[in-house]
Amino acid sequence: MITLAGCAARGKAGKWRRGFMLVEAAMSLSILSLIGLVMLNLSLNILQPRQWALQQALSDAYVTYERAYAERLPFAILTSATSPWPAYPATSSATVELGRLTGGVPVTGTVLRTRLADDNNYPLDGGNGTLTTNPASMKVWKVQSVLTYQIGGRSYAKSRTVIRSQ
Repeated sequence: MITLAGCAARGKAGKWRRGFMLVEAAMSLSILSLIGLVMLNLSLNILQPRQWALQQALSDAYVTYERAYAERLPFAILTSATSPWPAYPATSSATVELGRLTGGVPVTGTVLRTRLADDNNYPLDGGNGTLTTNPASMKVWKVQSVLTYQIGGRSYAKSRTVIRSQ
């Protein structure tokens, strides 16, 4: 048999349960939000090294281009007055676009070029050689390109040197 006092007690307990369910839902939502923020932070920390690696790959590709350019340039143009690699101590400098990151963000750097004559070249070719020290009349040049660029406020440099002879 149910009494009137028992019904009143049961009604208060039902209201208490409904209120506690709201607190549980709010706590679960806040814990899930916290887990989501931690996961977002972790994913951003993972992407940063990938961005750095991508920029390194771009700079490596550009210095590979510089090396190929120095190797395929005809020797007459390489040693001329209008050469892309002027004779040391002169240098040529140019701002170059290494490539583009995702989103179209350009990565730029500065390339410095110079060429150095071998000491055994004849004086006409920038060296100190003689017919005795260089009987084959070899012309040897060290062609150097130095690429400087910045990633995240830090400066980096990469260089490639090619030895050309004729």
